[in-house]
Amino acid sequence: MIWDFIQNQILGMKWLNELIGMGLSKLGLDMSGRISGSIQFFLYDTVKITILLCFLIFLISYIQSYFPPERSKMILGRFHGMGANCVSALLGTVTPFCSCSSIPLFIGFTSAGLPLGVTFSFLISSPMVDLGSLVLLMSIFGSKVAIIYVLVGLVIAVVGGTVIEKLHMEKYVESFILTAGNVDIESPDLTKKERLVYAKEQMLATLKKVFPYILVGVGIGALIHNWIPEHWIEAALGSDNPLGVILATLVGIPMYADIFGTIPIAEALLFKGAQLGTILAFMMAVTTLSLPSMIMLKKAVKPKLLGLFMGICAVGIILVGYFFNAIQAFIL
Repeated sequence: MIWDFIQNQILGMKWLNELIGMGLSKLGLDMSGRISGSIQFFLYDTVKITILLCFLIFLISYIQSYFPPERSKMILGRFHGMGANCVSALLGTVTPFCSCSSIPLFIGFTSAGLPLGVTFSFLISSPMVDLGSLVLLMSIFGSKVAIIYVLVGLVIAVVGGTVIEKLHMEKYVESFILTAGNVDIESPDLTKKERLVYAKEQMLATLKKVFPYILVGVGIGALIHNWIPEHWIEAALGSDNPLGVILATLVGIPMYADIFGTIPIAEALLFKGAQLGTILAFMMAVTTLSLPSMIMLKKAVKPKLLGLFMGICAVGIILVGYFFNAIQAFIL
C-alpha cells in the first residue's frame, strides 16, 4: 500500500495530472476532447519529468562529485577480468545521461591504459542504465520493470565489454589515443557546500541541454496519445508484429535524445497497445546507439571496432526487447 502511494503519487505524480485536469476544466475545456487531452498530457508530462530530472541530476551529480575521472580510474585499476567489467558497468550508472557525454570519459579511461573491454563496459552502461532511468521507468512502468531493465542493461554492458576484451581489439583504437599518455591531476577534496554548488551547477547545465528534447518528446507523446489511432500502433509495434522489436531498434538508432526525452513517447506507445519490450528496445537504441554519438566514437576507434560495438549493442537490445515481451504479462 505504501509502495503504491510512492509509485503513483510521488514518482508518478498522479495528483498533478488530476490538478491540471481540474484547472483545464475550469477554463472551460472539454476534457473528453482530443485537443484538451493533448494539452493535459503535455503539461503533466513536461512538469513531472522536469521535476524528476532536476531532483535526479542534483542527487546523482552530488554522488558523482565523489567519483572524478582519476578516482574512477584508480578504482577500476584495482580489479581484473570480468570483475573489472562489472565495476565499470556499475560506475557507468553514476555518470552522464547520454552517450555523447560518456564518450570523452571513455577516451580518457582508454588513454589512461585501462583494458579496452573495461572501458567499453562503461561506455555501454553509462547512457543505458543510469540511476535516472531507474527512477523514471519506475514512475511510468513500475518497480519490477525498472529493476529488471537496469539488471539486463548491466548484463549487456558486462557481456559486451568482455567479448571486446577477449577479441583483443586494441589495434582498432586510433593511435593518438593509445599514445596520448596519462597525466594524473590531483582533484582537491571538496567540502559539502562545494559539492552542493557543483550538483546545482550540473543540474542547471543538464536541464538547459536536455529541456528541448523533453519538449519534443512530450509533444510526440501527446500526438501519439491523443491523435494516432490505436490499431496503427498495435499493427506496427504490438504482438501481431513479430518484427516489432527489430523495427523499433532500427528506428531508434538514427535519433538523438536521452531517457528524459524518450519516456513520454514510451508512455504514450504503451497506452496505445505497443508491447513493453518493443518500447524498451526503442529507448535503449536511442540512448545507446544514437547517430551523433556514433560519429563521435568513430573519431576514437576504427570502423571494425565501431561495427563490433554497434553489433553487440544492437543484438543485446533486440534480445532484451523480446525477453520483456515474453514476460510482459507477469510484470505489468
